[in-house]
Formats: sequence, structure tokens, C-alpha cells
Amino acid sequence: MQKRKLGNSGLEVSALGLGCMRMSHDENLIPDKQEMIAFLHAAVERGITFFDTAEVYGPFTNEELVGEALSPIRDQVVIATKFGFNIDSNTRTNLGGVNSRPERIRQVAEESLKRLKIDAIDLFYQHRVDPDVPIEDVAGAVKGLIQAGKVKHFGLSEVNAQTIRRAHAVQPVTAVQSEYSLWWRTVEAEVLPTCEELGIGFVPYSPLGRGFLTGKIDENTTFASVDIRSRLPRYTSEARKANKVFVDLIAKIGAQKGATPAQIALAWLLAQKSWIVPIPGSRKLERLDENIGSLNVKLTPNDLQEIESAIAQVPIQGDRYPKDLQQMTNL
Repeated sequence: MQKRKLGNSGLEVSALGLGCMRMSHDENLIPDKQEMIAFLHAAVERGITFFDTAEVYGPFTNEELVGEALSPIRDQVVIATKFGFNIDSNTRTNLGGVNSRPERIRQVAEESLKRLKIDAIDLFYQHRVDPDVPIEDVAGAVKGLIQAGKVKHFGLSEVNAQTIRRAHAVQPVTAVQSEYSLWWRTVEAEVLPTCEELGIGFVPYSPLGRGFLTGKIDENTTFASVDIRSRLPRYTSEARKANKVFVDLIAKIGAQKGATPAQIALAWLLAQKSWIVPIPGSRKLERLDENIGSLNVKLTPNDLQEIESAIAQVPIQGDRYPKDLQQMTNL
């Protein structure tokens, strides 16, 4: 397995990570827990060392799953989790909205350590910006946790360049996580240049366009009501039908390389910067192996230019989020 370092932090992880959310969250039928534990072990056996979870996934059930699966092999893995939502710890209820008050951050850290069965959180992200709490206070709270030995690295998710700079001035940011893929590239304008300037790693989630770039989703695909895609403009039946030309284009390029559309999409991301580590979510071994296969797809500068020229002529239909979900991003 190839390795990458997240910026200048020295935190080394597998070149592909694994997003764990849908192993126990956002699904109409939650996968069997023991099957997911076995899957996580299989991922480690294949060389995956970077695992992404969050307290809000469940809430709490995803951290508990990851903790049970990975704590016996703690020395082989890097575990990232997140704080920042308003959750009642006693009732396991997501109360809605965000909460990054310093006392809440410290509480989440203590609770996540117990659920993950670890002594220190490798990478602790603010999941979403809290407009009521200055980012300097957030960074300061995490800095205190790092000094106490309870957290190793500080991360931010879905933030703009200014927020990154303000946080980084208080506590160096190791990684920024945001949606990034061939069909969502807003971070290229300011966020990625800022990360490069400050020596911060970048972790794209939804690198396969929430599954659309795999070529396995079309206008006839149905989504469960709990699946966020059922509420996103880009995934309406009409939009998926219109956007299929985008996937057909990737598939055509893949055919020339002996690769699947998913592998081209991941290889494209990996080719952007050496400090970018995508975290596609998988729950099946064949998908995991397909994703890992992207590491063997080498895109030349000419290939990248061909992809750039081709997709520039394909308009994407549908917004990223509806208005009621705009709090999902601070870009």
C-alpha cells in the first residue's frame, strides 16, 4: 500500500483512507455489525490505515463500531473523528444545529475516546463551522486537548480559506476535509492553495460523487428517505439522467486505461497533489478492491489535460445542496 503524509505534519497514512459513515448511519437498512467489523479488518489487511468516523454518525454507533473493530490493532491504524453538532449524549439524540463551544469540544473528546477505545484521537476535526463560536476559540480548545495528550492532530471540515488561516494561527491544522471530486471542485479556487501554502493535508470526502461517478447509479435508481442523496438537487432523477454524460465520459477514458470510472475518478484526485488522501466509503470487498486498484492507474500530464478539456464541455445539472442544507458548508 502506498503511503502519503498529510501536509507538513508528519502524519503518514495509506494513500486511500476509508469513510466509515454508511456502515452504521444514513441507511434504511443498517448493515450487520459483525460483517462490518470483518470488513474493517479486511481493509487493514489490504493496507488501509486511515479510518474516518464522527460522533454524529448514529449518533455514536459508528464510533462504537470503529472502536470495537480497530482497538485490537490500534498500533496499525490512524483514526479520525469529528465534533461540532448539537447532540444530547444521554439520549443519543441529534438536537439539530451546530455546537463547537469549548466545553462541548472537551466533552466530545472524552466521550469519543471511550467509544473508540483509544487513549488519544489521532485527528480531531471540527465537523462544521459554528457561527456563534470564534474559530480561534475552537482551535484553542483543541490545542488544550493536544497539550493534554488526548488529541494528536487538529482538523477542519468544510471551511473557507480565511477560517483555515485564523485557526492555523492558534493551533497548526494538520488536515482539511471537504467534498472534492471530478464534479465538485470549488475547493480548487482558494482552499487547496491555502493548504499548500500552509503545509496542510487535504482529505476529500465523497470522492466518487456519493457513488454517482462509479457508473452504478442512473435515473432509475431509488434512494431511501434517510439517504441524503434523496434530498440533494444533483441527485434528482432528471439531474441524474442529464449528468450521465459526465460518467460516460469518465468511462470512455477508463476504457483506454483498462480502469473503471471509479478508478479514474480516484486516480484523478490522487494526481492533483501528493498531500491529498481521498476517503471513499465502502462496505463491500469488491468495491474496496476496486478503489485500491486506482493506486495503480497512472495518469500522465497529457491524460490529465485530456480529462480537463473533456469535462469542461460537460455542464453539471443540479446544485450541491438545497437551501435548507446550506449550513453543511462554509465555503
